[in-house]
Amino acid sequence: MDAAKLDLEKRSLIVSRVFDAPRQMVFDAFTDPAHLAHWWGPKGFTITTHRFEFRKGGVWRLTMHGPDGRDYENYVTFEEVTPPSRLVMHYGTAEEEQSPTHHDTTITFEDLGGRTKLTLFMVFPTAEQRDMVVRDYKAEEGGNQTLGRLAEFLEADLFVISRVFKAPRPLVWKMYTEIEHLKNWWGPKGFEWLGGTIDLKPGGMFHYGMKAPNGSEMWGRFIFHEIKPIERLTYVNSFSDAQGGITRAPFFDNWPLEVFNVMTLEEEGEATRMTLRGAPINAREDERARFKSHHASMQQGFGASFQALEDYLAKQKS
Repeated sequence: MDAAKLDLEKRSLIVSRVFDAPRQMVFDAFTDPAHLAHWWGPKGFTITTHRFEFRKGGVWRLTMHGPDGRDYENYVTFEEVTPPSRLVMHYGTAEEEQSPTHHDTTITFEDLGGRTKLTLFMVFPTAEQRDMVVRDYKAEEGGNQTLGRLAEFLEADLFVISRVFKAPRPLVWKMYTEIEHLKNWWGPKGFEWLGGTIDLKPGGMFHYGMKAPNGSEMWGRFIFHEIKPIERLTYVNSFSDAQGGITRAPFFDNWPLEVFNVMTLEEEGEATRMTLRGAPINAREDERARFKSHHASMQQGFGASFQALEDYLAKQKS
């Protein structure tokens, strides 16, 4: 190892964790002080945010309140904001260059197919300062505790449903991605298919309409982000109008406008396990709470749709 790499290693601290949540959802937890208030800092800490500008060159000024009653002032500058893969943050101001906690942090978000590996890479001005914050401030333990609190925050929001279908993976994928099949099973029980289109490509849209038992119309849309045939589909779904524009849910004013989803298909012998993970993005606190409060009813709703898919798959093989 050359001298420069050795010096960087001595000045660095790395903390990492894998989250059972989509990358967009993990990144979204960093974008709003209301979200950060739930999990930022080691166990027992709370925070007060005084200023938050989530953009390159923006400032985040906050006070961390320790369990011992002490307050710790923090001044963070966002040096880079690259959604949803990378953040670079500078801790301290020009007047604080000699502060023992002055450092840079790079945060990377690695997509693991519906799961996310987050890595905090902290670099201090000197090896002595790095060793001091590890020894005196328990920085490594604090980083692990902070990511543990983030995991709890994400778990509370994340909706997960899984089902095994007695059909090969390519066939299940086909049922989920082609209009001629979707129209035969997609949607709540008792709803009538009105029509739909699908453009299966990144940035493309699945747009569909259904008629409720009471005669009212309901429209929805997916905007695709990633397409990995027969393995994984990521998309943002929303309620819509007949023209494909985004709308509020017809039943709640505070239902999230956008929900990020990862649908994965895994082979289990000759069968296929479908798992759907979803959570609100760009959502207010009341919208997140509303979504979370309806996890049980969503299990029933998606369960009925999956039963319709299972029945339809049986017809394809008969």
